[in-house]
Amino acid sequence: MQRILVTGGAGFIGSNFVHHLVEHTDATVTVLDKLTYAASRESLAGLPEDRVSLVVGDIADAAVVEPLVGEHDAVVHYAAESHNDNSLSDPSPFVQTNIIGTFTLLEAVRKAGVRFHHISTDEVYGDLELDDPERFTEQTPYNPSSPYSSTKAGSDLLVRAWVRSFGVQATISNCSNNYGPWQHIEKFIPRQITNVIEGIRPKLYGAGLNVRDWIHADDHSSAVWTILNKGEIGETYLIGADGEKNNLEVVEMILQHFGKAADDFDHVTDRAGHDLRYAIDSTKLRTELGWQPQFADFEAGLTNTIQWYVDHADWWRPAKQATEATYAAKGQ
Repeated sequence: MQRILVTGGAGFIGSNFVHHLVEHTDATVTVLDKLTYAASRESLAGLPEDRVSLVVGDIADAAVVEPLVGEHDAVVHYAAESHNDNSLSDPSPFVQTNIIGTFTLLEAVRKAGVRFHHISTDEVYGDLELDDPERFTEQTPYNPSSPYSSTKAGSDLLVRAWVRSFGVQATISNCSNNYGPWQHIEKFIPRQITNVIEGIRPKLYGAGLNVRDWIHADDHSSAVWTILNKGEIGETYLIGADGEKNNLEVVEMILQHFGKAADDFDHVTDRAGHDLRYAIDSTKLRTELGWQPQFADFEAGLTNTIQWYVDHADWWRPAKQATEATYAAKGQ
């Protein structure tokens, strides 16, 4: 697979994957991205022009998608509307991008006979109790709780159906919460980091006891490349790095890094339907495909991420005031 089409490749997780391909393979990459607010050309800046090209377009537009797909050996589908709060305010873009967009891509790869990998989320499984000893596995029933996770669950089921009904050469991965470079500051970890940098107290939903299974975007990228090359067609693989931390612990770690008091934050109105706990069992990926995370130590990965935001204030600062104003209007 020397020619890779990456949808959403100018967004947070997708751009990290593009950087991973440039650093670790000799593949040429085409990024198809709508360049919404959550994406940026800057995330691809400095990459070699003879290996990475950007096409601005919508994955739901068959006239754009079909010719591009036919020119590539594989499609890695990152493009998605992914912010839970936004899905509660207006679900319609989530249906259009996550379901109609995935359908459009599946039809294109079916016609072209191209390998397809679909990026999904652990949120399709709903949530776990805080004291539940179990973790999500590939056999966990779907139980999405928001417009975002529901549309991602729907897109997963489309991929499974196209594999079974039409023989599409596809795999799926469901990943835990990502953190790392180029993540929009509306998201939890970069919001708290940039708040501290700007002299604003971090904001914690409710009591902060909601648990997420954090994974650095670099580890997500290496896992996806492993699945694309070694994964069995029609199979689903869960990607996680054993990084379970509750939101309070994460905020305290960020404050500690900057030499602030552990209680130097504000409690704010909780998100509606806020899932309690996500936890990934990535045994299948590790044992069958031989993948291991580089950032197994969450604190090390968080330190790496904090430094990135310190060094790239010119990228995130122009959006900071508007982002905080949006949260303030919701009491968050």
